Amino acid sequence: MNSKFDVIVIGGGASGMMAAGHAAERGRRVLLLEKNNQLGEKLALTGGGRCNICNAEENKRLLLKNYGKAEKFLYSPFSQFGVDDTFKFFASHGLPLKIEANQRAFPKTENAEDVIRVLEEYMKKYQVTVQTNAEVKNIIVKNKHITGIKINTKTVSAESYIIATGGKSHPETGSTGDGFHWLTELGHQVAEPTPTIVPLAVENGWIKKLAGIALDDVKITFFGDGKRSFAVKGRVLCTHFGISGPTVLNSSGKVADLLHKGKTTATIDLFPQMDLGKLDKYITEIFDGNKNRNFRSVIKFFVPSGTSLTILSLLPQIDPEKKIHSISKQERKQIVNLLKNLTLTITGLMGYERAVVADGGLAIEEVDARTMRSRKHSNLYITGDLLHITRPSGGFSLQLCWTTGWVAGNNA
Repeated sequence: MNSKFDVIVIGGGASGMMAAGHAAERGRRVLLLEKNNQLGEKLALTGGGRCNICNAEENKRLLLKNYGKAEKFLYSPFSQFGVDDTFKFFASHGLPLKIEANQRAFPKTENAEDVIRVLEEYMKKYQVTVQTNAEVKNIIVKNKHITGIKINTKTVSAESYIIATGGKSHPETGSTGDGFHWLTELGHQVAEPTPTIVPLAVENGWIKKLAGIALDDVKITFFGDGKRSFAVKGRVLCTHFGISGPTVLNSSGKVADLLHKGKTTATIDLFPQMDLGKLDKYITEIFDGNKNRNFRSVIKFFVPSGTSLTILSLLPQIDPEKKIHSISKQERKQIVNLLKNLTLTITGLMGYERAVVADGGLAIEEVDARTMRSRKHSNLYITGDLLHITRPSGGFSLQLCWTTGWVAGNNA
């Protein structure tokens, strides 16, 4: 392996591979260091393995509003490499994208491994040297200028260095916050990361019995100490520990505030498009068409697929074998009320191991947005989740990686 390169990239995730590939495309001699034995381990998990590559919002102003206080900071990098560029990049490498609900864009193959393959082929085409199992021991600095990287038992050097190690979400993939430690040692201001876009843990056993089932187009309302706080609509994914899915993930910050104040509960409305009266009429019509069947066999006609047995267990006062013609008006109203108010007790937020995004990171004031270069070290560039930029789930995190990786690779 050469001991001298033009650019060394630390981190073989989304932004690191993009940065390495684009720097090499410019004719730079590039070395990519990855401490795992393969590239893109966290990338392989995104979007449930389908990889939510980006959000397809075409209006840049509206898109950037999803990045909170970093909106103005990101205007320059997104002007250099934005959503359209992401679509063109992957399409030109044989991986066209498709757009789903809430403007979330996925590869048409619905396989995150294909995204990793495209990036690996991109780097290979431009002769990036990739070294896996390369654990960085130390970053060597002299007069605010990085002079080398100590990996394992040797030292490598370059003209420019890009740190793209990611944040602290999913530490099992190797994303353990190493970059935050190095940046702090280099004199940068780094906010302590905390899990922000995370699933919610609940104490109710019935929701855990539905693990793997998605409740589509529902309304979930959150309460703090019995007082209504806020409500959101969308998909709720049931898990063995509680609830997840984009709707829940993007609510976790507000739920965290409620948890700090006291008891936090939630109700799920399976039929938000109907009030109690309309839902009662809807179920009555189904009952009228199935009067001689038992309740167990009819409930599947009006509850989400896969939830029948669990819903029945929440209605112990109604015998599942009872004939529909024998169900009283009062019992029918109990069914309606349950479907409009499935109640959960939230016990907490899941940790880094299940976080989509962990907040915190390098203060963006210490980075030149036009180049992603550190304002403290003239030959250092920082990308992706290392930057202290908040954003919701839905493709915004990976777009941040593609954008900042490309800009760093364009300037290193």
